[in-house]
Amino acid sequence: MEFLLEIMTEELPSSHVRSALLQLEEKFNQEFQSARIGVNSLKTLGTCRRLVVLADLEARQPDEEEIVTGPPRQVAILPDGNFSPAALGFARSQGISIDRLEVIKTQKGEYLGFKRLKKGRPTEEIIAEKLPSIISSLTFPKNMRWGEKNFRFSRPIKNLLCLFNGQVVPVEFEGLTSNNRTWGHFIHSPKEIQVNSFAEYYQALKENFVLVDPEERKQSIFKQFQEKMADLKAEVYPDEGLLDRLLWNVEQPLVVIGTFPEKYLELPLEVLSTAMREGQKLFSMVRGKKQLPYFLGIADAPADPKNFIASGNERVLKARLEDARFFWENDLKIPLAERVPQLKNVVFQEKLGSYEDKVARLQRLVAYLADRLDIKSEKKALIEAARLCKADLLTEMVREFPELQGKMGGLYSRKQGFSETVSRAIYEHYLPQSLEDPVPESTGGAILSLADKLDTIVGVFGVGYSISGSSDPFGLRRNAHAICKIILEKKFHLSLSRTLDKAISLVKDKLTVPEAQLKRTCLEFFEGRLRFIFEKKGYRYDLINAALAPGIEYLDYTEARIKALNDLKQSKNFEQFILMAKRVKNILKEVPRARLNSALFKEKEEKELYSALKIIQKNAEEMLAKGDFAGAQKIIFRLQLPLNNFFDRVLVMSEDKKIRNNRLALLAQVQNLIQQLADYSQVVIESETK
Repeated sequence: MEFLLEIMTEELPSSHVRSALLQLEEKFNQEFQSARIGVNSLKTLGTCRRLVVLADLEARQPDEEEIVTGPPRQVAILPDGNFSPAALGFARSQGISIDRLEVIKTQKGEYLGFKRLKKGRPTEEIIAEKLPSIISSLTFPKNMRWGEKNFRFSRPIKNLLCLFNGQVVPVEFEGLTSNNRTWGHFIHSPKEIQVNSFAEYYQALKENFVLVDPEERKQSIFKQFQEKMADLKAEVYPDEGLLDRLLWNVEQPLVVIGTFPEKYLELPLEVLSTAMREGQKLFSMVRGKKQLPYFLGIADAPADPKNFIASGNERVLKARLEDARFFWENDLKIPLAERVPQLKNVVFQEKLGSYEDKVARLQRLVAYLADRLDIKSEKKALIEAARLCKADLLTEMVREFPELQGKMGGLYSRKQGFSETVSRAIYEHYLPQSLEDPVPESTGGAILSLADKLDTIVGVFGVGYSISGSSDPFGLRRNAHAICKIILEKKFHLSLSRTLDKAISLVKDKLTVPEAQLKRTCLEFFEGRLRFIFEKKGYRYDLINAALAPGIEYLDYTEARIKALNDLKQSKNFEQFILMAKRVKNILKEVPRARLNSALFKEKEEKELYSALKIIQKNAEEMLAKGDFAGAQKIIFRLQLPLNNFFDRVLVMSEDKKIRNNRLALLAQVQNLIQQLADYSQVVIESETK
């Protein structure tokens, strides 16, 4: 049966709408599940003024058998086997005959009781009971009160529409009484509408300029975009963040097109698109990645017959672009190199000093990374990029549009005659800012980004800060994700341990945490972030554990290990080899190390295992040195037959101590080779879970 809820409010911020709808979906599913209400489907819809839940629910709870207990057995039954007065009184109080009573065993002992069928409650009763607490439990970054109410919500709640199977579910909440009424668009059709089903609700709102389904609003926007751009053969400059914000800010999306004077096209596309987005939530229009003198906007209206919306945006945008041009021209009058000394007046972090201090560290760190990655031809340019990369923080453009930091430094440096390597590295060094962002395209940008983020992580941890829960004011998780993503996607073969040593040495004079402890903290932190990345990629938790166990010295090798494990897990040899590897590890637990002496081999099978191990070890280690973990794993699988024969026919724990220790030493060499690939004991196989 159909359940429809609409919480009508004053205009909500787009982030609050998204958050509330996710919470409503989760909370209703939880409450219906705990109340044993069957949910055939449940989804949330909404706009900036209404939060909507639509579900298909069972009519009532299923009936269930209930056990009712009374007095303890020793009190209820007399020595002669008859019921005591206590038992008779219990039956009378429950309105049942005495012959329905039976002895019921519980965790606390034996009691006299009976079983009865408990009728399930109607779903509308459950909804009426749960709805007030669900609404009250919704959380927002900022809340407000209104009128005389103590209740807090993101914005004032104006109405509650609540229907189940076409009937109003009676709910009282903070002075509001649920009903079957809603209202059309608050400006263009603010009339009251009565509905009895979602179909009526959806159609009536649509006729009154409200598209309640966000996917329908999105498709409407895309369609209007294409119509506006068709004659110009243009496309929208990508801005998913802005589109997502506007999608929830409107109930009836109307795409408008406007123009601005062509003289502003001398400004970079990054500046134009940012000025449009941040000031007026407008989209740039481009052709072949070149800005056109047009923009697109999204209004909350059915139409704009007199072009008031577009012309209003044109007037305001012209003023903003004039400001941007002034910033651009003024900033270019001062070379970036002349701004660098002023970085001493800009605090990076109170315990870590100024941006001048940070830039000095970055120059040495990028030089180190350039040497390690063998790109010495660009080393000088990267040191220069590191010196200049924070200078744009002192420009008027970045003060006005902070999100352009880095990009403006790259644009200004290119304009001022620096090499492409320098300007590109500066432009890209804040990338990626999330796991969804692309990594820097240029090698220089990737190296400068690594250096910048690693310096921040080491420095912040090194002066005693930590992160917990959602508190991460310095963005350390984001920076660590970015470092891992860059190394993995760029396939940088870089020792994380030695790179951390270098970064720590550069900030040594400011540390309040012992260096060894700081390094352990950083390695554990990176392992946690790497684990998160692999989980996001869909790898099994046990394979992640196995691949991470040998350490994360080289992140590219760690990824190669988990890929090899994942690719070979379907192999017919995989499960048998895992069991064999676990058997070797179990035998060697807490066994003292012994020196292997091939002269002590007595049995043919131990000689064959040793011979196979030497050949396989040589070939596998050559592959491991190249990072070919898949190939090495296939070769090591060949140990399975000689290992099987060894275990079948050789007594490892021989009574002769020398023989026993020698056989354990042989298995230890097998174990050492295997563990270079992964800790197979962490892998869960099907036969172990049955």
